[in-house]
Amino acid sequence: MAMMKSFKPPPPAVVSTAKATYQEWQPELRGIGTLRALRGADLALDIAGLVTAVNVKSGAEVKAGQVLLKLRDTEDVAQLHQLEATEALAEVTFSRAQQQAVVQVISKADYDQAAADLKAKQAAVAQQKVNVAKKQLRAPFDGRAGIITINPGTYLNAGTTIVTLQQLDPIYVDFHLPQRNLAELRVGQKIAVTLDAFPGKSFDGAVSAVNPKVDVDTRNVQVEGKVPNPDRVLTPGMFVNVGVDAGTQKSYLTLPQTAVVYNPYGETVYVVETKREADQEQAAAAAQNADPADPAPQKTSRKSGSPQPQIGENDLVVRQVFVTTGPTRGDQVAVLKGLKEGAVVVSSGQIKLKNGVAVRIDNRVQPSDNPNPTPQEH
Repeated sequence: MAMMKSFKPPPPAVVSTAKATYQEWQPELRGIGTLRALRGADLALDIAGLVTAVNVKSGAEVKAGQVLLKLRDTEDVAQLHQLEATEALAEVTFSRAQQQAVVQVISKADYDQAAADLKAKQAAVAQQKVNVAKKQLRAPFDGRAGIITINPGTYLNAGTTIVTLQQLDPIYVDFHLPQRNLAELRVGQKIAVTLDAFPGKSFDGAVSAVNPKVDVDTRNVQVEGKVPNPDRVLTPGMFVNVGVDAGTQKSYLTLPQTAVVYNPYGETVYVVETKREADQEQAAAAAQNADPADPAPQKTSRKSGSPQPQIGENDLVVRQVFVTTGPTRGDQVAVLKGLKEGAVVVSSGQIKLKNGVAVRIDNRVQPSDNPNPTPQEH
């Protein structure tokens, strides 16, 4: 017995704490998507030929109609000049026929023949211009060229991909949401795009279209968003996280998710308060026929002779209370019932606690309480 009395009582448990505060939450639908260019194409020529000029550099910004590459076209150009000469002669002949027809010195048949001959020559010139144009690769729209590896002197077969062209501002994001969220979706809703390539940065845009058909295999609906990309930092094919604003902001009493203890008999938190405050809460609960005891009473295994810690009225103790939780946001959880604003609760170290245990607060290390956490590599 004397030896037991010589033992010192255990020190207060060390915990970290967080204060329950109201925060404005924006209801949000979350999805995972892929970026897609506003316009994109792999450019090629539909005829074969020898490359004579490459007028674009890899990664360059190009304008619609700009000549990117040329094939050898000397024979086609020479034939075009020949056809233009015959067209000019046909125009002179037709003009003379018109003058003769006025004074009726030419038959109607000769006049019609001159007119038809002019039209045939004009058609031949137009056809040859098309043949010459086929020897040039022009940008169909404004955009950024990809990597080009073709050099002058290379022989290209018809249909060979020469360069990719992507229009990047704005850029589309394609993502899917469950069919139960269809009622909350509409064109014009604000979206926020985040990706691990730019940690801590968000790119804002808007919903541009909602697919009218739900995928029968996944029961998800495809959504398209449009995001401004003036700096061209977002590129097609990127994997992104998408948040869609749904409804108006709501105010929730918020705690770190680590503060909530999930048990088979309910969700609880440990409130930190002085011994005097804890006794007052117990008395108030008893007056309302509420059981302020531990929700899951635990029997102590201490022997009657083991030393008990002496707790003063101003010492800090914990009181376990039931709570009802609501939606979550990142590392945070909303508390709907059971807790008052400003309450100080244990955010880590609950495993060694029970009702009435003395504690000591050490907040030098705190669990994460980020509404928009991102993966961190150490």
